[in-house]
Amino acid sequence: MSIFDEKRADLEKHEFMMGPERGRLAVALDLLTDSLIMVGQHGVYCTSSRNPNVPALDLQAVLSGMEGAKALIQSVMEELRTRREQELTRRENT
Repeated sequence: MSIFDEKRADLEKHEFMMGPERGRLAVALDLLTDSLIMVGQHGVYCTSSRNPNVPALDLQAVLSGMEGAKALIQSVMEELRTRREQELTRRENT
């Protein structure tokens, strides 16, 4: 499941309030904040590793959240790039 499916409700709410770019960035910041909180808890409460070959479940969640935030930020960058190119094309045609 992609981050766009997983966070659909949050994305729709924030994109409606702030526009697509700013809304996605807001959700990305929420994901990063949640990930940072989990890392902090991990450092305090989890001092042992059950299976050294696989990352701890909370670490997997942190990595997933960061990857999701990266995907959102990349989509905003692509949208901004496309918009900039369209504006340049319109200016050249005027």
